Amino acid sequence: MAIAVLAIAAPGSAYSAPKTVLVVGDSLSAEYGLARGTGWVALLEQRLKRENIDARVVNASISGETTSGGRTRLPALLRQHKPDVVVLELGANDGLRGLPVPAAEDNLRTMIRLAQQNRAKVLLVGMRMPPNYGRAYTERFARMYKELAGTYKVPLVPFMLDGVAQNMANFQADRLHPLAAAHPTILNNIWPQFAPLVKR
Repeated sequence: MAIAVLAIAAPGSAYSAPKTVLVVGDSLSAEYGLARGTGWVALLEQRLKRENIDARVVNASISGETTSGGRTRLPALLRQHKPDVVVLELGANDGLRGLPVPAAEDNLRTMIRLAQQNRAKVLLVGMRMPPNYGRAYTERFARMYKELAGTYKVPLVPFMLDGVAQNMANFQADRLHPLAAAHPTILNNIWPQFAPLVKR
């Protein structure tokens, strides 16, 4: 397991500094199939620097990760990095495997509460399932994120692949993982909800 840590220093930043951002995600955040430095998390680091936001980003994402795996790993990550912001980008692999939505919801709920108990702000990044999984499952899956965000009063990115998933030309040959060219769009989906969390 490789955990990349990049510190970004911005003396004189207009924002409170420094902050630690912990990203806990799956292959969509772990640069699966991409050259290092081209995924949305790396682009986030670059944007923070451009905007003189003093932040340190820890990308603890792992390809194939499920909500269960994230729940297991999170306590140690919180102890080690003591983040100010936790970005939870999980659930896609639960959905693609057809795992029960209540189990994924319980895992995410536990992660949100644990992060908040450790005084971290949380950003929940949502995913949607393809229509072939059936209307009942896909709607319940999408609703899971909305309900959790409402219950715990955390910002939500409803669908991180909005503007990407609609065109298969944006994807690698496996038709699951976006090309590097699509990751700026992913960051643009995430940034509006993320930015207020690192401001003073």
